[in-house]
Amino acid sequence: MSVCAEPPTAEVDADRLRLSGAWTLAGFAAGLPEPPADLPVLFDASALSALDSAGALLLLEFEAAAPSPVRWQGLSPRTADLLELVRQRRTPAVGEGAAAAGCLAQLGRAAHYHWCELRDVLAFFGELTVVYARLWLRPQRFRWRPFASNLQSAGLDALPIVGLLSFLLGFVIAYQGGAQLGRYGAGIFIVELVGLTMLREMAVMMTAIIVAGRTGSAWTAQLGTMQVTQEVDALRTLGIDPYEMLVIPKLAALMVALPLLTVFADVMGVLGGMVMAQLQLGVSFSEFLQRFPQAVSLRSFLIGVGKAPVFALLIALVGCYQGLRVRGGAEAVGRQTTVSVVQAIFMVIVVDAAFSVLFSWLKI
Repeated sequence: MSVCAEPPTAEVDADRLRLSGAWTLAGFAAGLPEPPADLPVLFDASALSALDSAGALLLLEFEAAAPSPVRWQGLSPRTADLLELVRQRRTPAVGEGAAAAGCLAQLGRAAHYHWCELRDVLAFFGELTVVYARLWLRPQRFRWRPFASNLQSAGLDALPIVGLLSFLLGFVIAYQGGAQLGRYGAGIFIVELVGLTMLREMAVMMTAIIVAGRTGSAWTAQLGTMQVTQEVDALRTLGIDPYEMLVIPKLAALMVALPLLTVFADVMGVLGGMVMAQLQLGVSFSEFLQRFPQAVSLRSFLIGVGKAPVFALLIALVGCYQGLRVRGGAEAVGRQTTVSVVQAIFMVIVVDAAFSVLFSWLKI
C-alpha cells in the first residue's frame, strides 16, 4: 500500500527522463507531474513502482510532447503491454490529426445513422403492409374498440381547439384582407378571400398542424412509454401483433377524423370571416351566404377536404413510427416526441406545397 501511495515524479537526468513512483490514479492524488521544458528522447521507466491506465495516458502525453520519437528503457513486460494497449485505444489529441479524423468519423456516423433510419423506415412500412394485407383478407380481425377510442380522442376531443383556432383564423384573414379591400370599395370580395383561403388551404393546413401537435405527439409518447415499460414486447409474447393492436386502429381513426375536422374547421373559419365582414365592411350574413356559392366552387371545397386523408396518413405514420423507435427511458420518450411533432408538421407543409404545385400545373 505504501508503494502505491508513492507520488509520481519525472526528472531529467543527463540525456534521459527518469520516471519513478506510482503513476496511478491514487498516486495522482498529490498532484500531476509536469513535463520538463526540454524533454529528452529516452524515457527510463526502471524506477516505476506502479502504472494504471491513467498513468499510461499521462506518459503518452509526455511522449507526444517530445521533439522526436521516444525510446523506452526499463519497461517491464506488463507495463509495456499496458502502455501499448492504451496507445492503441486512446482518442487522438487535436495535435495528432484528430481534426481530419473527427470529420471523417462524424461523416461515417451520420451516414451509418441515416442508413439505419432508412432500414428502420422500410421495415416499419413492410410490417405495416403485411398487417394491412392480413386485415384486408380477414376484416373480422380489425380492432373496433381501439378504433373507436382513438376516433374519440383524435376527433371528438379535438373539436374545441380546432373550432376556436379556425374561427380566429377566419376572423384575422377577413380583418387583414378587409382593410385593403375597403380602401377600393371592394368589400364584397371578402367572400372570395375568406372562402377560398379557408376551404382550399388554411383550414386543412391548420387542422393538420393542430392534430400533429396534439394527437401525433400523444401517440408517440404513448407508444414510447409502452416500449420503455416493455408492454409492446409483452403483446408479442402473448401472440398479439402490436401493429394490428396499436398502429392500424390509430391510422384508420385519424384518416376518418381529420377530414371531418377539416369540414368543421371550414365552417368555423367561414363563420369567423362572416363576423368580421359584418363588423368591418358592413357585409351582412345574408349577403355573405348568398354570394358564397358563386365565389367558392365545390371543387375548392373537395380539394381542401381531399388533402386531409393524406395529411392524416403522414401524421399517424410519423407518430407511431417515432413511438416504436423509443429506446431507453423518459428522456428518449421526450426526444422522440419532439422529433415526431417536428417531422409531422414539416411533412404536412412540404406535401401541401407539392399539392399546390400539382394543382397549379393541372390548372385546378
